[in-house]
Amino acid sequence: MMKIYYEDSMPYAEAFFSTIGECQAFSGRSVTPADIEDADLLFVRSTTKVNEALIANCQNLKFVATATAGYNHIDQGYLKARNIPWYAAAGCNAVAVAEYVLSALCVLAERYKWTLADKTVGIVGAGQVGTALAKKLDALGMGYVLCDPPLQDAGDERNLGSLDDVMQCDVISLHVPLVKNGAHPTELLFDAARLGQLSEQQVLINACRGEIVDNAALLAEFEAGRQLKVVLDVWQNEPNISQALVPYIALATAHIAGHSLEGKANGTEMVYNAACDLLGLEKRQHLQALLPPAQPAEISLPSTDLSWQNVQYLIRQIYDIAADDQDFKKRIATVGQFEYIRKHYAIRREFAAVSVKAGNCALSQAIFGLGFKTIN
Repeated sequence: MMKIYYEDSMPYAEAFFSTIGECQAFSGRSVTPADIEDADLLFVRSTTKVNEALIANCQNLKFVATATAGYNHIDQGYLKARNIPWYAAAGCNAVAVAEYVLSALCVLAERYKWTLADKTVGIVGAGQVGTALAKKLDALGMGYVLCDPPLQDAGDERNLGSLDDVMQCDVISLHVPLVKNGAHPTELLFDAARLGQLSEQQVLINACRGEIVDNAALLAEFEAGRQLKVVLDVWQNEPNISQALVPYIALATAHIAGHSLEGKANGTEMVYNAACDLLGLEKRQHLQALLPPAQPAEISLPSTDLSWQNVQYLIRQIYDIAADDQDFKKRIATVGQFEYIRKHYAIRREFAAVSVKAGNCALSQAIFGLGFKTIN
């Protein structure tokens, strides 16, 4: 029988993978080569570094997959040298990250007395997450600029802007992979020079990779007295992040932007589907059969008038980033808390899990466009 090892932070892993073979869970923080040496299939999340040190003795290994969109923890060169196919669940948490950004915008709008309709968003990275965010901004009627030089070079037919265009936007939201070399590197894309170009009225959101923003340069900006508005979900040197930087951040969280139940579970299902395709097996398990109802499963708006207050109320009913920010800032000073907060995060639901009783009003179309189910 096929021997499958999977990281214990993958939701519904046993339900999916037991249809393929014999399953064994492991902790990504403590797994040793001896623990998995008889693996046929190895399924991980970003906590597990899949490299020669871990899998050199896995002589039966036929497939490696990560249930995450990112794959910097996978040694692609080593797997290629051994002719072991691998897979990453690209886009699994795209909707969750887009909804994280929307929650941040709602909280900041309330804090700074903005009208969101007046703001433009520069989206750096027009892949899965950037596209998901753009669709939700479309539903709200908010203006945005998509920027993705690699996709532009590849002939993407969308109207893509430049980074200079993005720098003119009220909000700049980063959704790029970590790329260290080549024509379009993203490492330290927001270095001291680019951070210095930000005005105190702009917002910078990083919910992709910590290494995209120079955290030391950002701290220097704050210590020089600049009142920048920054949202950070990802940090350089995780989990040993800059403690000095945290108090300056408008909204700070522990790399959980994509940690909705659906986002994490999508990754599990996508790994399962990829394994079935590779092995020529029937897909006998489906995520929708496993997801529990949301709590609450239905929300009634306090008013059916078309208003930004209604939209902001609705978004924050499902996910309120302010609560995560408060918890993070209270607990992060203790050593080891970054990993603990992330590992024990109370996974939230996505908009699509909730029905909204909005009545027959103009707001219904926007609510539906955001991903909610609507009830007249």
